[in-house]
Amino acid sequence: MNFTKKSLVLVAFSFVTVMFSQEKPEVKIGGALRFNYNLSSWKDGQKKRGGDFGFDVFRINAKAKYKGIKLNAEYRFYSQSFGGGMLKQGWIGYDFNEKDNIQLGLTQVPFGITQYNSHSWFFGINYYLGLEDDHDMGLKFTHKGEKWEYAFAFLKNAEELNFGSNSDVSDSRYSYDVASIDIDGDGTLDLRYKETNQLNGKVNYHFGNKNTQHKIGFSAQYGGLYNLDTEDTSSHHAFALHYQLNVKNFDAKAQVSKYKYNTKNTTYKDLIALTAYGAPYLTATEATTYTLGAAYTFPVKWKPISSIQVYNDFGYMGKTAENFEDSIMNVFGFLVTAGNVYTYIDFAAGKDHPWLGPVWTNALANGTPNANWDMRFNINIGYYF
Repeated sequence: MNFTKKSLVLVAFSFVTVMFSQEKPEVKIGGALRFNYNLSSWKDGQKKRGGDFGFDVFRINAKAKYKGIKLNAEYRFYSQSFGGGMLKQGWIGYDFNEKDNIQLGLTQVPFGITQYNSHSWFFGINYYLGLEDDHDMGLKFTHKGEKWEYAFAFLKNAEELNFGSNSDVSDSRYSYDVASIDIDGDGTLDLRYKETNQLNGKVNYHFGNKNTQHKIGFSAQYGGLYNLDTEDTSSHHAFALHYQLNVKNFDAKAQVSKYKYNTKNTTYKDLIALTAYGAPYLTATEATTYTLGAAYTFPVKWKPISSIQVYNDFGYMGKTAENFEDSIMNVFGFLVTAGNVYTYIDFAAGKDHPWLGPVWTNALANGTPNANWDMRFNINIGYYF
């Protein structure tokens, strides 16, 4: 090998060595520990002892990046009665550029206002119907430009923990998905469905100026509904119109959503089961929801408190089936920020809502005629690291 060839080889080797030595793996570990106090108007024993204060969740977050490939995962540890351990999200991604990204795995469904269509610890009524902060297994492409923002996804199914031919959906999950339930108490599961082969599309348009920002958008999803008993596949779909406003320390969120599950079930007409946090319940197969939330953040200098956000989130679920009672929830509260500690103080009221009243299984389904408003005072304290 002559001197020129040797020089070229050395230069090429040096370039490759420098290039790879400059690109080192990045790993970030974080998480949170949260405690919860609540006092519910429909729990007599709890009222007599002045409410209950206990463990909420311990979570671990992991982010990694190497050679342009990214990892983002969050695993949560709840009490066993609340579902136990569960993966909230976990995906492998790649940034094509500053605007375009692709994710594979347990990723947030691009539907409605994301990341959250609410401000409170309770989320909004859409969350309890699987239409807010939902995460499913699949492939998602996202584009975020100055004016236009859009996302498309193919979601094979919800989180799958049991890979059997006839396995029911596990109740241990963070976001609500179609599942199975024992309606008549005979020990046999009924309404055994699974979500499958879902397509999602979402588009947002930004406009405004430096002080006032608007975002208006449309979302749609369509997928299969597999019956574990009959082995037939029907369909489900949902649509949403959404709007967001940001004016300095004020923000508002509004959304109208319409969904329908075509179960073709004549025995339990107009009913389907959803599950999360270890316990399923029934909901109406068709409804329209209306949500409206607003918040204002006050910067303060009360060491260690740096800001207090005041918010109100309202949600209404209008059910299509005759003789089904509509469901309502409203959450007024405060978010207090003190260093790494975030405290949600919520005054949550509900009518025919499983988490805000004495009726669990049927609240979001047929409901209760002349149901009373029930109240839950809740304080969630979390240290995020």
